[in-house]
Amino acid sequence: MKKRLCYGAAAVLLIAVEVLIALYVHDSFVRPHIGDVLVVVVLYLLVRTVVPEGWPWLPLGIFLFAVCVEGLQAIGIADRLGLSGNRVLRTLIGGTFDPGDIVCYAAGCALLGVCEWMRYRKRGSRETSNDEKVK
Repeated sequence: MKKRLCYGAAAVLLIAVEVLIALYVHDSFVRPHIGDVLVVVVLYLLVRTVVPEGWPWLPLGIFLFAVCVEGLQAIGIADRLGLSGNRVLRTLIGGTFDPGDIVCYAAGCALLGVCEWMRYRKRGSRETSNDEKVK
């Protein structure tokens, strides 16, 4: 339960950061690039809130999901669903395809992948040291 709360709190914090970036940052780097890196981290944290023990392939799954959403943007899914007038939903789904977004998603998921790898590596070394203590 404690892990779920930590992941949930981190997700809420990053969502607040994303909203602040969307509302107040109007540059050519932070908003389009850092925001896209953070969005995959938010998705990761939300999934980990539900599944706190994780899944080593989760960063790859998040990346594939983000690429699918970007692909839906390429075919104008928001317009096809009639969401042109709904600013909130259009913002969540996205309105324009940008291959640079995929690069940002890849960077965020690579960072998450490294964190997962380090976490599993640390847990594995801890289990090995516990096995040696038993002997």
